[in-house]
Amino acid sequence: MPDSTSSPPAVTVENLTKVFKSGLGKQAFVAVRDLTLTVQTGEVYGLIGPNGSGKSTTMKAILGLLSPTMGKTTIFGKSSIEVESRSDVGFLPENPYFYKHLSGLETLLFYGRLCSMSGRDLQDKAREMLALTGLEDAADRRVGGFSKGMLQRLGLAQALLHEPRLIILDEPTAGVDPAGSRKIRDLIMGFKESGITVLVTSHLLEQIQEVCDRVGIMAHGRMVREGRLDDLIAVENETELILADASPELLAEIRAIAESKGAKWIRSGHSRTTLERLFLESTEEPKS
Repeated sequence: MPDSTSSPPAVTVENLTKVFKSGLGKQAFVAVRDLTLTVQTGEVYGLIGPNGSGKSTTMKAILGLLSPTMGKTTIFGKSSIEVESRSDVGFLPENPYFYKHLSGLETLLFYGRLCSMSGRDLQDKAREMLALTGLEDAADRRVGGFSKGMLQRLGLAQALLHEPRLIILDEPTAGVDPAGSRKIRDLIMGFKESGITVLVTSHLLEQIQEVCDRVGIMAHGRMVREGRLDDLIAVENETELILADASPELLAEIRAIAESKGAKWIRSGHSRTTLERLFLESTEEPKS
């Protein structure tokens, strides 16, 4: 895994604000408000939030597809507005579009040429990516006959073709069946083991909880909670006690001591909430 201490973060977002101007007489819409976050090299970072929270706007700013109203974003230390910054990025949008008359292999060859790849190296890399994403048997099938899950995996293969250091995934398992969803989650874990940085958004919080090192929760254009996943879902007033080879007598003795000191014995284990519950608590509207 790359040493994050000797290189710039994979992604930085500094005081990002994005305002969309409306028509005559209408109030401007603030999509993102003074947002700051950092994605370290080699980690999997999950950005979650309700619809309209600013996630997609933030991703588009990171990719240089939108210009910030205020603030800045960088990729490996290079400003996102520079085309060069995107050379190390693979991107999978929520609904990737491919030419339906091309086969899976032809699709990757087409996009590889757009990335200045060619010859035997491109052929070998395309077939390697098809194998990695479980599409080797579909290499010669027309994309128009692919399922939703196959299209998402083809999008991953395309995003990985030029060996990026950062992969940005927008709802990678949306509309995908459980088997395809599991395959995509396994691929994300494989990226992590290979030292590839991943920035992912998803509405499926259980999946985010499985793969992410850190999570940021957005609401109303702001970051409302952020941190390491284990820290975020820990229940602060409860403590986990893990013992190996503890006899029933020892457990009973520990329990008796705890209760004699006024502690309520719930169970042994550092209690965890769920990411879903944390998400709902962090983004719910305040009661008037």
